[in-house]
Amino acid sequence: MLIERAGCVGREDELDELTSRLALTRASGSAAVLLLGDPGLGKTALIRGLVDRTMTTALMARAGAWEQESPGAVLRQLLGEAMYRACRDDASADPVAAADALVARALDTGSAEDAGLILVDDADLADTLSLQAIASALRRHRDAPVLVVLAATRSTPFLGEIAAETVRIEGLDAAAVGELASLRGRILHPAMAEVLTRHTAGSPRDAVALLDELPPNRWARPETQLPAPVHVRDKVELALAGCGADGRALAEAFAILGEDASLGQAATLADLEDPLSAVDALAAAGLVEATHDHRPRWRTPLVGVAVLTAMGARRAADAHQRAAAIVDDEVRRARHLVAATPMPDANLADEVARLAQRRGDEGAWAQAAALYRDSSRLTEDPVRRDDRLIRSVDALVAAGDGMGAAALVPVVEGLRETPLRDAVLAYLAILRGRATEAEVRLKRAWDIVNPDREPETAALIATRHVLHSLALCRGDELVTWADRAIALAGRDSAAGVEAAAIRGLGLAMSGRFEEAHEAYAAAARRVGHSAQTQRVTMGRGWLDVLTDEPDEARSRLEGVTDPRVLGGSTRISMWALAWLARVQFLTGEGESALQTVAAGRALAAESGIALVTPLLEWTATETHLLRGSWEDAARTARAAEVGAQGYEIMRVPALLARAHIAEARSDFRAVLRILEPLTQAPAGSALAEPAIWPWAETYAAALIAEGRLDEADEFLRPHETRAGEERHRSAQARLATARGRWHGARGDLAGVRDTFDRALGLLDGLPLRYERARVTFAYGQALRRAGRRRDAEALLSSARDLWDGLGAVTYVDAAQRELRAGGVRAGGVRAGGVRAPRGRRGPADLTPQEETVAEMVASGLSNREVAAQLFVSPKTVQYHLTRIYAKLGVRSRTELAAMAAEPTEEP
Repeated sequence: MLIERAGCVGREDELDELTSRLALTRASGSAAVLLLGDPGLGKTALIRGLVDRTMTTALMARAGAWEQESPGAVLRQLLGEAMYRACRDDASADPVAAADALVARALDTGSAEDAGLILVDDADLADTLSLQAIASALRRHRDAPVLVVLAATRSTPFLGEIAAETVRIEGLDAAAVGELASLRGRILHPAMAEVLTRHTAGSPRDAVALLDELPPNRWARPETQLPAPVHVRDKVELALAGCGADGRALAEAFAILGEDASLGQAATLADLEDPLSAVDALAAAGLVEATHDHRPRWRTPLVGVAVLTAMGARRAADAHQRAAAIVDDEVRRARHLVAATPMPDANLADEVARLAQRRGDEGAWAQAAALYRDSSRLTEDPVRRDDRLIRSVDALVAAGDGMGAAALVPVVEGLRETPLRDAVLAYLAILRGRATEAEVRLKRAWDIVNPDREPETAALIATRHVLHSLALCRGDELVTWADRAIALAGRDSAAGVEAAAIRGLGLAMSGRFEEAHEAYAAAARRVGHSAQTQRVTMGRGWLDVLTDEPDEARSRLEGVTDPRVLGGSTRISMWALAWLARVQFLTGEGESALQTVAAGRALAAESGIALVTPLLEWTATETHLLRGSWEDAARTARAAEVGAQGYEIMRVPALLARAHIAEARSDFRAVLRILEPLTQAPAGSALAEPAIWPWAETYAAALIAEGRLDEADEFLRPHETRAGEERHRSAQARLATARGRWHGARGDLAGVRDTFDRALGLLDGLPLRYERARVTFAYGQALRRAGRRRDAEALLSSARDLWDGLGAVTYVDAAQRELRAGGVRAGGVRAGGVRAPRGRRGPADLTPQEETVAEMVASGLSNREVAAQLFVSPKTVQYHLTRIYAKLGVRSRTELAAMAAEPTEEP
């Protein structure tokens, strides 16, 4: 069939880059961009999309291999027949004449303001003369507003010499493939879109082909195996025909064994004595890429699929049967036997189910999911078949494949109700952040299970209650359910290990930090080195974050961020990334934190897990705020809020993200409004633990800024007591900072010094650079407001340097404002006048405080916002403004802002 053009779906970034580069030529002159990407990724569609978006009259050409030895073949297309003939004699001898003609035609678009656009598709096949003319055009007309875009499958030395910039085209992501499907009249479940994306490596051409070729019912089940498109099968069949018998045999062996197979295993299955010659034949045919480790790789995943199709069902089944005797991994052996067995087989089904359970017990959930699914297909008894299908979905959720599991929800819901069925649906609801649904399903599962007859199922339900309690931040409840799961299934069972991996966090949420460390040490000794290690290590790293041990946390968390390392869970990796980003933020590694957040976002999008997203976005929001990236902070705060209403572990970071934005804007009323729900936490909630969620100091500081000192005192006392009893250093330091502000608001200088000195002492030796900067800055603010300018200057200067080291532009500016308000300008020079035009200066210079107020008002802040930032009353701000107006000879805020915008007269 004819493969239609897929359009520019999912190419906004590339289009933006090319559009920007075209516009830039108007100022910087001619340029060339090399657009590189494999066949079928949409290079042609992209350059056509560039023309459509910019509405530019472009010169377009497409090179062909058969014209590569024909001088001027591409030029003929670009110039048009008439112009090409006019300069043909010169062009055949000298590409310079053609270059001049090329630029002249590119700029002849009817408007002197338009940039010229020259597009060459398949430029790696272009003839030499045409490329020389393009190169000469760029060199001889450097100031001409012309952009050349060369689209190619591979780069060549000449193309690299012509184009200074390269834009690489990769496969589309699942969201773009889903959009592409909707344009073809197919509405795909996100899990199915992910399957299609992996299957085609994101190739728009191949995805569109399959969408057109397969019937609608093939897109309803993500576990359905997809074929290769017809055009790929035809191409592979033709290539195999030219590879000889040995080449074909080796290709079939690799298709059966999978790309992880060694060349030796493939040669054994293919019965070849000289596999290297066969590898050379396959590489020459364009089917594989040869590697130095003698593990050939398919050019695209679809090549292997097409080879399997070409084998036919009978030959493929026979090959799988032989492969089962060759491989040494029990999971691969079982899957080969399953592939060789088209009909139900009770004995094989039981064997595969037992293996699935073992792999699940070891924490290899992705393998367990596939094995349970295989076992279900081979099972004839409907009750056992349904049970194995449900366990397959449970393993998918455990592996973190929320999308794949969600796609099977309609199937599972259609099965008869069992405790296991309800527990699995609850498990998925937890990962999707649906607390109410999870609560209802878990309660129902526990009500109908008989622990005496089904202790393993009861233990599994209890472990789901453990995760539910973790997400609700209920530490004591978590420990109770964990102990119940361990008692039912045994400490060394899969359920027991899973419960123990989270139990320590329940202890921490209850303030029992020493017990938590001891529990994790014991759990680590029991799990040894397996996929279950990922869970325990992540939990220990999380605990390390909570107990002011960022170095230990980093070491542990970095090792479990990739689920492929031990065959673990994507969900566990997401938690590890979220807390690793938190460590990086607290220790002043803002750029690393944002990169880690980005990795977590990618896993969230791939897996469909929503539970961890707010924690990731909270860290991103704080990092953007420090950098002064207000729009990015607002965007990530909104992302944190999406669906964050059910579980506390989602709701709290979402609220903190919003509260920190309000705090940075000195909107303390908003801070109180945002965080007020956290003050209503029920008994047993970790929200009352100052070491778990750092919101109490922010809330107390807002109360103080609003002048509600008695409320602040009453609010702080239980938190201070709790942090003191637990001897938690950073929590005590944060609360001492709020208490120091409280003393300052009451005019108690001795109290200010005592509490802030204590806060700094508590942080001494901890690598928490962010916390130290906050305490130092608040200390300096309090002393300046108390009139201790010289002492304040030292602290504020130190805070400014600390903020600067963190890249915290927002707070560097805030520290500088405080210094100016205390009479110090940039560089430590004491202020003595206003930086306003000399001709507009009033009869007297502004005081440092007046200068600070004037600058803040001129920037657009209201009196209330200025008062909040300077910790004075709005009336005091208005008093300063009255004096400022008189001194500067202005009558309004508008005139003051206009004066600030005027250039100053340098001495």
